[in-house]
Amino acid sequence: MDRVVLLVRMAIRNLLASPINLLIGGLILFGTLVFVILGGLLDSLNQSMQRSVVGSLAGHIQIYSSASKDELTLYGQMGSDPDLKAITDFPRIEEALSKVENVKMVVPMGVSGALITSGNIVDTTLEKLRDLYKARDGKPSPPKLAALPRDELDRRIVSETSHMRQIIKVLRGDAEKAMTDMLNGTAVDPYNLEALRRVEHDEFWADFEKDPYANLEFLENRIAPIVTDTSMVFLRYVGTDLDKFEQSFDRMRVIKGTPVPRGHRGFLIADLIHEEQMKLKTARRLDKIKDARANGRLIATDDELKRFVKENRLQTRELVLQLDGIKTQALTKSLQDALGSKETAIGPLLSELMTTTDENFDQRYQQFYGLVVPQVQLYRVNVGDMLTIKAFTKSGYIQNVNVKVYGTFAFTGLEKSPLAGSTSLMDLMSFRDLYGYLTADKAEELKEIQKQTGAKTISRENAEDELFGEGAEVVAEATAGVIDPDTAMSGAGRKLREEDLVRRVYTEHEFNDGVVLNAALMLNDPTRLDETLARISKLSDEQNLGIKAISWQKASGLLGQIINVFRALLFVAVAIIFFIAMVIINNAMMMATIQRTQVIGTMRAIGAQRGLILSMVLVESMVLGLLFGGLGMLAGSGVLGAIAAKGIAAPNDVMYFFFSGPRLIPHVTGAPLIIALVIILFVTVFSTLLPAVMATRISPLRAMQADE
Repeated sequence: MDRVVLLVRMAIRNLLASPINLLIGGLILFGTLVFVILGGLLDSLNQSMQRSVVGSLAGHIQIYSSASKDELTLYGQMGSDPDLKAITDFPRIEEALSKVENVKMVVPMGVSGALITSGNIVDTTLEKLRDLYKARDGKPSPPKLAALPRDELDRRIVSETSHMRQIIKVLRGDAEKAMTDMLNGTAVDPYNLEALRRVEHDEFWADFEKDPYANLEFLENRIAPIVTDTSMVFLRYVGTDLDKFEQSFDRMRVIKGTPVPRGHRGFLIADLIHEEQMKLKTARRLDKIKDARANGRLIATDDELKRFVKENRLQTRELVLQLDGIKTQALTKSLQDALGSKETAIGPLLSELMTTTDENFDQRYQQFYGLVVPQVQLYRVNVGDMLTIKAFTKSGYIQNVNVKVYGTFAFTGLEKSPLAGSTSLMDLMSFRDLYGYLTADKAEELKEIQKQTGAKTISRENAEDELFGEGAEVVAEATAGVIDPDTAMSGAGRKLREEDLVRRVYTEHEFNDGVVLNAALMLNDPTRLDETLARISKLSDEQNLGIKAISWQKASGLLGQIINVFRALLFVAVAIIFFIAMVIINNAMMMATIQRTQVIGTMRAIGAQRGLILSMVLVESMVLGLLFGGLGMLAGSGVLGAIAAKGIAAPNDVMYFFFSGPRLIPHVTGAPLIIALVIILFVTVFSTLLPAVMATRISPLRAMQADE
């Protein structure tokens, strides 16, 4: 022990004896500083991304069928979704997993996607007119319209008819402009132009009431196809037990509307998708300008904001098409008063409103939302709408379900993240219908159809005899006429599919007693993730559950590998830095050893053993490394602390997911410090080893020769 104390004291005394030691110490300090800062940032980034993945969709662990052809990846997969085999015995699996010590919650899931379309403005207006005429004539129509008095129905018919004429006027102007504008390459079909001219004349509308349904059909067949404003939105959704999902993913919050009532079918649209893809483009551009200005950007100097202003000023058509005669008159008067303008045409007035600058933007933004928005449909899909979703089943045919939109949602801190904010939520029963699995509702519907048609079930082996055997007889009755959609599939089957499914309350057993594709597991102690994975794998083998369990990082696909790539790049960079440092330290120690030839030789002459000389040089290098390495750790920790005070702002919406919010708040963790300490000791000792061995071979004779 005394020897160690002596060596340390000698090392401290000799530490600043040579400028070379300062050079070596500087290299160690710089390398340690870089490693601690980058290591701390990466660890913070890794933990932030873990919070995003775990808190938005994956949970701590994902399970899926071990018989699946593909591996489960929730994010980052290219092309189609992974081919997963369905888990058909989920209740047994859930019961087994719930007994695993560290498992807190098991959330059933199924990830898929579908396209939804909303009709163009002509389709929507004509649908309203048809419903109004049906209600006036006592035909089946929406209950809200059927309850209105005759005079109110007539008033609404006049308003919608005026709206239709307004739309036709705009379409006619577009067509005429396209024909006369030589710079516009758009070809106008004379057949369509002739139809527009016909319906624009007063004679067409004067005779409209004589046969409104025939005239509506003409408008649907000849005018509606001219408009190309039909919206098609791809919706990626997760079918899940919505109650368990909300309990498990505590960052989830409803933005607009309400959560889906417990046990009901329903849909929650990702708020980012609702804002980005279902909102009026003009309104969305105004929102983006507002957010950008809040972050210090100016319309006067920002090219993107200038483009938004220009597009809003020129593209007022989507607003004009939504305005009927009454709304146009009211909005024209409101805008004239607000803008102090004498312009009488609604198009130029809207263009003037959209001519925004840094000075008038706030006022124009309020005027738009206060005056224009109440007169138009702001979103193509609104809270409370029945959304028709069509998707391909696993068998390849198209299936559709009608599901009520209860609201929109987002994950706290990830509101602007396209990765976390692009997936909507659907109840499990509707998901199973879309995916093509037989649910209890479908089974009930099939029984009703079978009862109404007199069909009977036959076995596969008896099918040929039943259909083509002796005495087999197939009788069909045909009735001339057109199928009436209001009476087709009447009775319990129709009512079940269209009305009861929305109001029906399902039990937890009904939600669980069906197929799922995967499930998220939330843990009590996330630090024991690897241990829990091993237990689940063992349990699956013992009880023949047929499931595979993977961590959140693997379930996140390509995203989960990004941190590993960054970490590998960090170690490569640090390895290069410390390799260069090791070469320099080695050469510097060689020079220092040569300079100390006389001292070392004298020590050998008075009886110092080679082991003492070797220990002295190594201890000196270790003290040097620990001192300057410690200073590097302190400096790196200080830099991280300074960065954490303000955080690192996410440069774009994608980085919101990696930062788990608008800013990354780095923090010092033990892992980078411990790794840095090990690397420092290794580099300093290894690079000093050869000079230390050389020092032990210095003889007293050489020292005396050097003295002479």
